[in-house]
Amino acid sequence: MFWQDDDKKPEFSVPDNVVDLLFSIEAREIPVDHAHALSDAIKKALPEMTEDTRIGVHTIHVAGSQNGWERPDHSPDERLVVSRRTKLTLRVPKALAGEIQERLLGTTLDLGGCTLTIGKAKERLLSKQGTVFSRYVTCEPDEDEMRFLERVAGELAGLGIKVRKALCGKTTAIHTPDGPVYTRSLMLADLSPEEAVRLQETGLGPGRDMGLGIFLPHKGIDAVKQAGDD
Repeated sequence: MFWQDDDKKPEFSVPDNVVDLLFSIEAREIPVDHAHALSDAIKKALPEMTEDTRIGVHTIHVAGSQNGWERPDHSPDERLVVSRRTKLTLRVPKALAGEIQERLLGTTLDLGGCTLTIGKAKERLLSKQGTVFSRYVTCEPDEDEMRFLERVAGELAGLGIKVRKALCGKTTAIHTPDGPVYTRSLMLADLSPEEAVRLQETGLGPGRDMGLGIFLPHKGIDAVKQAGDD
């Protein structure tokens, strides 16, 4: 008898060359649409961000609805109440993580008239989970769902990432002084661990400094449906 089992691939180990820094914060409220204000404030605290495109600034996430409260419209004039568990997250090269933590600790940011003070940070590795989600990926104002997904598939192919399952959400306009930046949420599923980490490291499209094209692990497809509320 001849018997040969398939060779087992070695388990993928997530590299630590890029990490997320999760900062505790003190703030009462922030604008619903705070992407540009947060990016601008972080750049003033870390001027080299203007040059280093590897540094990404996650938008600050506050739960969409609870106890009858509904999220206000996506506008810099509307406000979200911040809980004690809310974090400010930066995606940074590991080599810069220590310096960034030291320089931001105790810094107070002005987000459209709302103050936010940055506390201590914890490092977190990127995820090898095969389902990832971005709340905001840049799109054209008149770009329909199919055109958006086809374009995204081409950009991902350029990163060596094969699209197997993809779902996008409705268009959201992000306020900037130069006019609105149009975005769609995007969920990708069935990625390999290597693809998932590569996408988190590089991001998709422009605007990482405003949280655009930054991907997070997610447990299921319902994320896209909920994106408009989150």
